[in-house]
Amino acid sequence: MELKTARLTLLIDPAKKTAFEQLCARQDLTPSQVVRQLIRDYLSQHGASYVPSGTPPAPAAPQPAARKTRRAAAPAARPRKRR
Repeated sequence: MELKTARLTLLIDPAKKTAFEQLCARQDLTPSQVVRQLIRDYLSQHGASYVPSGTPPAPAAPQPAARKTRRAAAPAARPRKRR
């Protein structure tokens, strides 16, 4: 179930809105529930993927252990030339 929500505003003919609200009420559903289900079905029909908000992220794939490399020895100090 989604935890976060976003608002979707749409314009619809008032007569259709009234008929839709009445039909939803007869089915004991809110218009929002029906619209959310329609959107889920539409996404599914068209193969669109999404991750619902509130879904824990998938565990990260384990990273291979870093290989230890030998450090090159620091170059030896050069002796100063005498003059």
